[in-house]
Amino acid sequence: MKTAHAIALLGLSGFLACLPDLSAQTRPYTGFVYPAGGRQGTTFAVKAGGQGLGPVTGIEVTGGGVTARVVECYKRIGPQEISLLRDQLKILKDEAKPQAEPAALKQPSPGGGKEPAKANEAMIRRIEKRIEEYCNRPASNALADLVFLEVTIAKDAAPGRRELRLVTPSGISNPLAFHVGQFPETTRKPMLTAPYQVLGKEELSLRQRPEEEVEVKVAAPCTMNGQIASGEVNRYRFAARKGQRLVVSALARELIPFLADAVPGWFQPVLALYDASDREIAYQDDFRFKPDPVILFEVPTDGEYVVAISDAIHRGREDFIYRITLGEIPYLTGIFPLGGKAGTPSPVASKGWNLQGAEVLAPPPGAGPGLFSIRAKAGGRLSNPLPFERDTLPEISETEPSDPNKPAQTVTLPVIVNGRIGVPGDLDVFEFSGKKDQAVAVQVSARRLDSPLDSVIRVTGPDGALIALNDDYEDLAGGANTHHADSYALVTLPKDGAYRVHLGDTVRAGGDEYAYRLRIGPARPDFELRVVPSSLTIRAKSSASLAVHVARRDGYRGPVKLELTGL
Repeated sequence: MKTAHAIALLGLSGFLACLPDLSAQTRPYTGFVYPAGGRQGTTFAVKAGGQGLGPVTGIEVTGGGVTARVVECYKRIGPQEISLLRDQLKILKDEAKPQAEPAALKQPSPGGGKEPAKANEAMIRRIEKRIEEYCNRPASNALADLVFLEVTIAKDAAPGRRELRLVTPSGISNPLAFHVGQFPETTRKPMLTAPYQVLGKEELSLRQRPEEEVEVKVAAPCTMNGQIASGEVNRYRFAARKGQRLVVSALARELIPFLADAVPGWFQPVLALYDASDREIAYQDDFRFKPDPVILFEVPTDGEYVVAISDAIHRGREDFIYRITLGEIPYLTGIFPLGGKAGTPSPVASKGWNLQGAEVLAPPPGAGPGLFSIRAKAGGRLSNPLPFERDTLPEISETEPSDPNKPAQTVTLPVIVNGRIGVPGDLDVFEFSGKKDQAVAVQVSARRLDSPLDSVIRVTGPDGALIALNDDYEDLAGGANTHHADSYALVTLPKDGAYRVHLGDTVRAGGDEYAYRLRIGPARPDFELRVVPSSLTIRAKSSASLAVHVARRDGYRGPVKLELTGL
């Protein structure tokens, strides 16, 4: 009997870990990681969901100071398997019940006298957890495989965004954002797998939460982690003092940029701030052109306040994940200039909240061309990052004309102009000398550098005739941008003479934050590549496909030769 029981336990362990292997040939996909980050110097539990995730053999996190181990893997199972688990759970619980037995018949149990009931407690808990996580018809099959991790972040781990991937025998999963934070963190209990909603019976699939889970009390500064279920609102209560300049910054779309089966194609969070009398005093559903909202709020009076988060149209699922950072913390709303010349010092002026005595951490002077991140540091706390671009061309600053009869600023090509559309309706004009048949590229970098400017450019000839006009230009290397608001034109000059570039905002908006970098100069034909998927596993004697997207620059039409190395 005991031998048969031991065999049953061994078989059940394998059943929990490996049954069934329906996704052995599926490319591993990670749909969410919750929480999507943690504080320096802490160890915490993380739940991930996806498809083709079993068994997970390792975790890869970019940057240093973050390690993780796999605690449990749950592949999707069906009604028959869950029925077997329930039967086995009943057997184990029955065996765990104390039974009266004559003293003469008692035999010492294997393992130094340990009672079988004690030895089986861990297995009972595992089965109960597996049954609790079971969903017969999940809202998304792409989230039905579950992985439970234990993540440790070192005290000296650099704050900021990382990428986390899960490693399986079938390959490495897609990356998801994972943040290292600086403040105490509050994490709500992870959601169970959301069930499929039947039209007309949606209320049957809504999550039922105890009242005490709706609102959580926190102390600023802190970071709150949560998931939004369908129809839910999460509330956080905190105390604040009059005069505090509070930042309430949400990350949601930044964590999971696209949800293939959601409209719009991402979690669209909204933030609302309430006072002690439950009166709404602030509301945001975005920050400028970004879907993730930020509330910048000066506290009018001492007391308790509540910040609430929900989806704009009350959708929800386990991959509707957010991180909210709350407190009197440094926050950059803009920098100027948006870039500088590679290899030279780059003085940067900053604008934002809680920046008194802040140090702007610019790229080192010797840094080469490319895209970098800039942060402000105040009181030992780091702000949000903003992009900063370096190039090799000569750079100048835009100057407002002193002579109203000559509105154009004369520039010598090639050049990058750092400027602003400083007031609504402003129009910056630059004049250069050109030769017939000369190819000149005119490119604006603003939106891709987190400027709210929605640029429009016009190129006019010596006679004032329009040669080129552009508002938006699609950039295949634009990442998660859905509005390609930066302008670009490649023109061939029809004759010798003075040409002008006119730059403004499409809706005639303006302000200190409406900064730009304008490149005018000979074409620099080049290209960039983007590969999908982000990882590829090829079994021996087999093949796999991938897509390579070519973003051609400044009229490059030549061939692109691809080669795989290290195989």
